[in-house]
Amino acid sequence: MRGWWQDLTDLVLPAECEGCGRPRALLCAACRAALCGSAPCRVRPVPEPPGLPVVHAAAPYADSVRAVLLAHKERGALGLAGPLGTALAEAVRAGARGGAAGPPLEPPGPREPPEPPRRSDTAAQSWVDGTHGGAQGRSAPLALVPVPSSRASVRARGQDPARRIALAAAGELRRAGIPARVLAVLRQRRAVADQAGLDSRQRQANLAGALEVTAEGGRLLLAAGVGRIVVVDDLMTTGASLAEAVRAVHDAHRDAIHDLHKEKNTRVEAVRGRGADTVRRPSMGRQNAITAAVVAAPPDSFGINRN
Repeated sequence: MRGWWQDLTDLVLPAECEGCGRPRALLCAACRAALCGSAPCRVRPVPEPPGLPVVHAAAPYADSVRAVLLAHKERGALGLAGPLGTALAEAVRAGARGGAAGPPLEPPGPREPPEPPRRSDTAAQSWVDGTHGGAQGRSAPLALVPVPSSRASVRARGQDPARRIALAAAGELRRAGIPARVLAVLRQRRAVADQAGLDSRQRQANLAGALEVTAEGGRLLLAAGVGRIVVVDDLMTTGASLAEAVRAVHDAHRDAIHDLHKEKNTRVEAVRGRGADTVRRPSMGRQNAITAAVVAAPPDSFGINRN
């Protein structure tokens, strides 16, 4: 019986860890710790492309982390979407806790229990807890917007890796009690050259204007309950893809507000706070700030804060 069960296990489980090759594990404990075991940090590429939002990454793109990302993306190791989603969810939470300005840059290190939020941290923390709105107590789900792969890449791989990881991350966040959903509203509007071998400036030029939001995507981004937009990807290298994605989201948001003004005879639908006399209108201000989160980034982007 034991031999039969082991033979069956060999058919359905990987023979070795995708990170280091250790036998009989999809992802061994050491490689899982490299991926998910350190506190996510704010990262910045050098040079930093214009329009890049605050970005948080879960791990440096090296060694076993690099091997795991490549296995999921290029070799179709779909079982890795779970742990990759866990890592991405932690990066998303780190960005939400830090607010639009983001925390100081620190090298990766062991996680420690978070300090109790100060009064000034209450609004940022409420995004993480899904209770943004202060006394109103309204639920404000995080909106994870994955950077899309090209149609040709999706056909060749049979999947969109960033979208799959984003779905896993949203599930992880919801299990932790944080409202989250995936809005896969970005698409390529034109073909782009292969990014391999291009430097930062060349990648920016290659991607400029390459992304757009789908026809209904702008309305989804403005929909009630979408409180914080986080552009997500599996990997940041130069930051050009994230910057282009944020530009497309900003443009779609602006156009959606313009359409809403037209439909309402130049009036944006009023949103009144309970007991308040002032009228608020949708905006891309701090409470709807766009941030970004990735599973991994180059090790040198984890450097100390550069002002």
